[in-house]
Amino acid sequence: MSDFTFLEQESEDGKIFFVKIHAPWEVLITYAEVLNIKVPIRENDIPPMVENPLDCVLLPFRLPEKVMHPEPDYFTAPFSKDKQELYLINDESTFFSPSMRNRIVNYILTRCPYGTEEGKKKFGIKRLLNNGTYTAAYPLHDCQYWKKASDPNCDSERYTLYMEWARFLRFYKEQPLDLIRKYYGEKIGIYFAWLGFYTEMLFLAAVVGLICFLYGLFTMDENMSSKEICDPSIGGEIIMCPLCDRDCEYWRLNTTCESSQYSHLFDNVATLFFAIFMGIWVTLFLEFWKRRQARLKYQWDLVDFEEEQQQLQLRPEYEAKSVLSCRCVSNLSFCAQVSLIIASMIAVIVYRLAVYAAFASLMENTQTLQPISGLLTPQLATSVTASCLNFVIIMILNFFYERIAIWITDMEIPRTHMEYENRLTMKMFLFQFVNYYSSCFYVAFFKGKFVGYPGAYTYMFNRWRNEECDPAGCLIELTTQLTIVMAGKQIWGNIQEAIVPWICNWWGRRKARNNPENLYSRWEQDHDLQSFGALGLFYEYLEMVIQFGFITLFVASFPLAPLLALMNNILEIRVDSWKLTTQYRRPVAAKAHSIGVWQEILNGMAILSVVTNAFIVAFTSDMIPRLVYYYAYSENEDSPMSGYINNSLSVFLISDFPERNEPKENPENFVICRLAYRDYRYPPDHEKRYLHSMQFWHILAAKLAFIIIMEHVVFIVKFFVAWMIPDVPADVKAKIKREKYLTQKILHEYELEKLKERLCQGDKRATEKEFIATEGRMELSRAM
Repeated sequence: MSDFTFLEQESEDGKIFFVKIHAPWEVLITYAEVLNIKVPIRENDIPPMVENPLDCVLLPFRLPEKVMHPEPDYFTAPFSKDKQELYLINDESTFFSPSMRNRIVNYILTRCPYGTEEGKKKFGIKRLLNNGTYTAAYPLHDCQYWKKASDPNCDSERYTLYMEWARFLRFYKEQPLDLIRKYYGEKIGIYFAWLGFYTEMLFLAAVVGLICFLYGLFTMDENMSSKEICDPSIGGEIIMCPLCDRDCEYWRLNTTCESSQYSHLFDNVATLFFAIFMGIWVTLFLEFWKRRQARLKYQWDLVDFEEEQQQLQLRPEYEAKSVLSCRCVSNLSFCAQVSLIIASMIAVIVYRLAVYAAFASLMENTQTLQPISGLLTPQLATSVTASCLNFVIIMILNFFYERIAIWITDMEIPRTHMEYENRLTMKMFLFQFVNYYSSCFYVAFFKGKFVGYPGAYTYMFNRWRNEECDPAGCLIELTTQLTIVMAGKQIWGNIQEAIVPWICNWWGRRKARNNPENLYSRWEQDHDLQSFGALGLFYEYLEMVIQFGFITLFVASFPLAPLLALMNNILEIRVDSWKLTTQYRRPVAAKAHSIGVWQEILNGMAILSVVTNAFIVAFTSDMIPRLVYYYAYSENEDSPMSGYINNSLSVFLISDFPERNEPKENPENFVICRLAYRDYRYPPDHEKRYLHSMQFWHILAAKLAFIIIMEHVVFIVKFFVAWMIPDVPADVKAKIKREKYLTQKILHEYELEKLKERLCQGDKRATEKEFIATEGRMELSRAM
């Protein structure tokens, strides 16, 4: 570590000893060449893009040019110690940006040896942190976030970021991505660029979803199904079979009047339109993001940043240890954790089945066959309480899975940082996918599908009878589940990200607040902040990708999901920027040219969302049964949907109840009751009594046909849109080619001048043949 300059100082309380490391110029230029860092060689003379005619309209949303573009645009080239005069080195102290400097220092510290143990070399700041030799290692912020630095030569970029970006009152302003990249590095800059673009695209989805919701709201009174359910002479005269064995009584269909009306808000013809729209929207989002990402790669000199460069940078843990065969153990551990998630999901289902009968018996009035609450049905009460319980279990399991996933990935000892992040990302995403979405999949595709009928009910573990959907369908319950889990996750996430760090920092600075500011040094102030950590950005991506799943996989059941996500993300951008600027130590700068493996995860979820929404419309909503009745079974030409409720409810003879299913009392001595909604079974006087009728098979065929048609239509449109939109804009391609040519020309001219100087000085190594060869290469570059 002799290449560093040290500043040692004891803290004001005398309990902590700080070592400030400064990398001299020679160290910086040496490792700049090792890390292939690009630096300016000439100011960019390519004409800027033509001004957007909408710029005057967008002016209130713009930031000052100095904030948006804090430094000129340059032609750049990888740094070489032998060509220092080629680069625009006006001041050695500011030539490398702060993010470049802390990236270089961190690279050295992670590989710096400090001793041997049992013949093995020990090195790396991470190991010193793990064994307690040091408590923290972090780059310093440049100033206080609430005021500029006293040194006039300091740019005070942290202060600028706070004033122009990290305050919530600036939520309507664009993000200063170039300044974010300059201060925090490309990896964090790419994240905020993606989050901002995602939020912008959500605006369109939120508007369309709101329109679909309003359509359902304004057409509630026109819904013939809910009218018949609420009509005392129709729904009030239909007696439904008990919802549970023995303890539950008969009940009247009109007791579900309110829930059937509210179900129409999300189960209407707009549902189909919105499901198709979101299938196309997600394609537009991913394709336009590729274009935006390509533009950023050009603007941030990341065009030639290849994955192979990262592959060359081995993780110190891999270099220090011999790789053992831990893959089998890690895979077994991974499978065990997924099994635990599935077990927890089964536990929630058992809870639903156990309390379902209790709610059904408690919420009935045996004298009038009316529920205690007309809106809160047993199905909805079970769904709400189960959703809350499921959310609590999700939060608890997440706490353990994060640590287990890291432990499993560490056991595998991945070769590179990129390989480590990719493996951890896939493990954590699969954990979270099963954890968050399993309950929604259960309600959407399994609940109410395997109920059976009296005498042949389906039981879990031969004890708990499978729960039925609400007579208005399971879609309203899926909406409830989605709303509770999605909203709860976003609220809890903001509490974790904003309030918890603020409280921790407030408590940590309680003693320092009593000291004069001149005794509270910059490094002490930063030490009292929270650590962003190597996986800090990983958790931010994970949170947003899980949200992306909620608004795509199940959006057919909840058109307002994009609106909730939009409002959350507007807050999320400012919360993330605020905590990064004010509550966390400055992260180590890292380079990245894309969002990495998250792009593939988003692509996979986009394809899966088409399938899930097609199945939701077909099997969870009531749309297909209504259409089949409308076109094939309706007998009323003036009002085709009248009689639908009576047609869809199967008849069961009460005298056929087995003792296990028969209720304890029958207060009005009913002869028949109706089975589960949309069950379509032959009546008791038919030779095929209680078997599925032909209408059931017609509806099933229509559902399967709808799924095939919808999937093919959406997939064809998706692939056509993806084919029509190029990943890299044409103007960016042209600029990349021109800049490569001009940069190559500058480098060749430099080499040519050097050779001329050597010839003039009589350098025997620079022969005439070498000169002619170089001149020939120049002519070739001009011809390209």
